[in-house]
Amino acid sequence: MIMEKIRVLFLCTGNSCRSQMAEGWTRFLKGDLIEPYSAGIEKHGLNSLAVKAMAEVGVDISQHTSKNIEDLPTMDFDYVVTVCGHAKENCPHFPGRAEIVHVGFEDPPKLAETAKSEEEAMQHYRRVRDEIRAFVETLPDSLKKHKTGFTLT
Repeated sequence: MIMEKIRVLFLCTGNSCRSQMAEGWTRFLKGDLIEPYSAGIEKHGLNSLAVKAMAEVGVDISQHTSKNIEDLPTMDFDYVVTVCGHAKENCPHFPGRAEIVHVGFEDPPKLAETAKSEEEAMQHYRRVRDEIRAFVETLPDSLKKHKTGFTLT
């Protein structure tokens, strides 16, 4: 019996970092169960330090592109996971069956604004990358629990 993959959209403000990391981790760790996508409320371009942080752990997101929701193919998502507060507050309506889940992560570019070197900045990217991985490792069970009243924060 062939099971249909769960379609998950990771939504962020600019689709440059957190949502890209989440899509990359999901393809890498859960690609047999989940068909992941990422988009932003706006397009900010792919963040080079996010690409570098993911490459350090063997996940290549260098070919990803920054896109907004209108750039995605028309499809029904099972879940839309907002990974930042701005996306949560400005999440557009998704017709169909999509469950909206919020799992907020700190913004590495914002955290790294005062970094004195790229290596210092990378510490923020690595920490958030690892937090996103830990969340992705709980998929899809944590999303199914959300449907029955479990709230992710």
